[in-house]
Amino acid sequence: MSLNRAAQRLPQIAARTSRAGQAALRHSQTFRSVPALLPSTGKRGFFTIIEQGHEGWRLSLGTDPVKLLPGLNIKIPFYHTLTVLDIRESSVNIPNLPGYTADNVPVLCSGSLFYRINDSYKACFAVSDVEKNVQNIGTSAMRSVLGSFTYDQVIADRNQLNMQLNKTIGNSIANWGVDCTRFEVQSFQPANREVERQLELQMEAERNRRKQLLDTQAQINVAEGQKQRVILESEGHLEAKSNEADAKYKTVFREAEARQQQALMEASAIAQQVENIARALSPNKEHISPEDKKFALITLVELRRLEQLKAIAESKSNSTYFFGDKAALGQANDAFNIDYAQQVKAGLDSKAMNASGRVAGTLV
Repeated sequence: MSLNRAAQRLPQIAARTSRAGQAALRHSQTFRSVPALLPSTGKRGFFTIIEQGHEGWRLSLGTDPVKLLPGLNIKIPFYHTLTVLDIRESSVNIPNLPGYTADNVPVLCSGSLFYRINDSYKACFAVSDVEKNVQNIGTSAMRSVLGSFTYDQVIADRNQLNMQLNKTIGNSIANWGVDCTRFEVQSFQPANREVERQLELQMEAERNRRKQLLDTQAQINVAEGQKQRVILESEGHLEAKSNEADAKYKTVFREAEARQQQALMEASAIAQQVENIARALSPNKEHISPEDKKFALITLVELRRLEQLKAIAESKSNSTYFFGDKAALGQANDAFNIDYAQQVKAGLDSKAMNASGRVAGTLV
């Protein structure tokens, strides 16, 4: 039979129905919805509309379930029974629920349970009233899970309680084709004022204990800082002394090297002077004998002594000088040996005359 012919014969079937049957049909429950029914206008019809986000199950005389999708669908009064389910995410509120924490603190807890129907067949036929049963499961699960947490744990981190409730409730309602999306604890407080006061005293004592610990740790940190400061200062002084010692050592070393270089340069200069004097006094300019060099050295020493004597004579200081190596060493025969300078001068004059004669003979 086609859909059009069935629609044409439906008024005839309805007209043949007795008055008693019509009264029964008017008072019969046409729509049963879990968790919610579609709004009814009070008029019976042969068509029904399933809104978007809903799914319906139609029974023919209580059997033969047929799934109805959103849109226009046929529903014959008295013959069909329709159940419409909301498959969108919904929530149920759990009011102030008395319970005890793991440390035996009486509390009042409330929250919201969010769920979604993923299998409308099970939600329709595996449980009588899915919303009411989900709320019952959430209430019992909240009371049992709350007993596994201490008061401080719930106050410090409610996410752990929410996660545990979500897992427990989800495992319980999975067989009904319902998923528990999340659970949110809205309020959590002690059951009475006396318990709240005891908890406040406990928290105040805990805060004082933590304050003392922090103060003690701060003092330890200050002492440790002073210790580190003294150590660093001593290490700094040690490093400074070491650097000063290194600087002095390098200075002395450099000065010694400078004096050594100066002595070498002076020795080289004296040797060059002796070489020049010996070459000037030697008869053979090409070959200088060791005797010539020795004589040139003696001449240079005597010239330096004369320069020193001249400087002493020109000095304006009133000092007495004793000349002569013999008198200084105490090897003179007399006590003063004052004529030693005259002897030295006479020797130098004779040597100078011999040298000049030697030069003159060389020139001739």
